[in-house]
Amino acid sequence: MADIASASSIPKPRDKPVFWISSSLEDLSEFPKPVKKVIGFAIRQAQKGGMHIHAKSLNGYKGASVLEVIADHDTNTFRSVYTICFRRAIYVLHCFQKKSKSGIKTPQREIALIGRRLKDAQEHYENWITEQNRETQSDGE
Repeated sequence: MADIASASSIPKPRDKPVFWISSSLEDLSEFPKPVKKVIGFAIRQAQKGGMHIHAKSLNGYKGASVLEVIADHDTNTFRSVYTICFRRAIYVLHCFQKKSKSGIKTPQREIALIGRRLKDAQEHYENWITEQNRETQSDGE
């Protein structure tokens, strides 16, 4: 009879690191505590390969690679936008309070900023992966 490993002996996949683009971490730190908890939990789930129940694809981006989490507190709406499009990392692109009183659409200036930050994330990821690969090769020598 073959040996079968118990669940506790199977290595767990490593959580993906989170990189915060530009002022996103500082912006999140200004949010009310209940909002920070919701957004933090959503990002934690993304690190583990999951998806928060309130995460949804950001309009204007194909597929589910750029996600937003919307959290309401009192009469205010807060949003965090992050990407899971990179295989080995999560990038938080933008955290902001929606100021518009009409409609739920994300303002165009915020979409443009997210687009620029997504490009910054792509560049950072490529450099980071190159460095990770270099470190892995030097460890094997």
